[in-house]
Amino acid sequence: MTLFEERWPRIDVERRRAIMQRMSELIDESFDVEFTALNRVAMRDPDPQVRAAAISNLWESEDEGLIDPYLKLLMEDEAPMVRAAAASALGKYMLLAEMEELDATQAAKIRQALLVTIRNPLELVEPRRRAVEAISFLGDEEVRAVIEDAYNSLDDEMQMSALFAMGRSLDQYWSGTVIVELANTTEAIRLEAVRASGELELRQAVPHLVDLLDDPSREVVSSVIHSLGQIGGPVARRALDVVAESEDQELVQEAEDALAELQFASGDEFLSFDLNAGSLADDDDEGGMIWDEEGLDLDDPDAFDILWKNKGREFDD
Repeated sequence: MTLFEERWPRIDVERRRAIMQRMSELIDESFDVEFTALNRVAMRDPDPQVRAAAISNLWESEDEGLIDPYLKLLMEDEAPMVRAAAASALGKYMLLAEMEELDATQAAKIRQALLVTIRNPLELVEPRRRAVEAISFLGDEEVRAVIEDAYNSLDDEMQMSALFAMGRSLDQYWSGTVIVELANTTEAIRLEAVRASGELELRQAVPHLVDLLDDPSREVVSSVIHSLGQIGGPVARRALDVVAESEDQELVQEAEDALAELQFASGDEFLSFDLNAGSLADDDDEGGMIWDEEGLDLDDPDAFDILWKNKGREFDD
């Protein structure tokens, strides 16, 4: 480390950036590497791109010793990309706070810094939206109001972060909003709504997600497949089966992965059903069935066939 700290500043900036990128790739590829100490040094680099990369490379670490450096960067760094990276990094500590695994004083300090960033009219959109995403792990009325304000923003990127935050919050309060945004004409917003549907495990969203399997955006279709695997149920499973039998090998693999996830989580399927049925008050009080807005019983094994044919599509032989 002494040698690294001595020689790191002498390396050309483009090379330092490349090293940070390679470090990130190695972190993603293997659990056997440990670059925390190096990234701590790089967080003090004079180049903002290197500083931001160093923060991102520390995504696995829950070391509370990083909280104060992140807060300092969030509140004081001159580069918006660094402030945004610091805001995102603080999100993991908000999750720990929500799980009551972080000291209350530390949690309050982070929460306040994120709120100051979000409410600062002079702050740029990127740090503010990342702060909205970070604080969304906390489930209370003030955070709901923060997400609501972001959703009502005229800025598309802020609206995207609001939908991301809705999914991350795991708050069924947002179910109706997320379903509405599945029809948004802006691809990036539609994509975030698809992802949020999966995070919230919205059974009522399944017919809309099935419809989006024809979306012109490849990224949206891939996210639909993943979300169907998160949500589960007979219609989602049948939709994934159909995709898995298609000729698109990339989508086939994604559908098979989603089916594997669905199978793995099937033991929790009843809990998912129960929560989502209450969220939009679409359940039948006596039978406990879930219906979409067209009266389709989403627990009927034949519901997918009806839905698929109603969309004017045919099954492969």
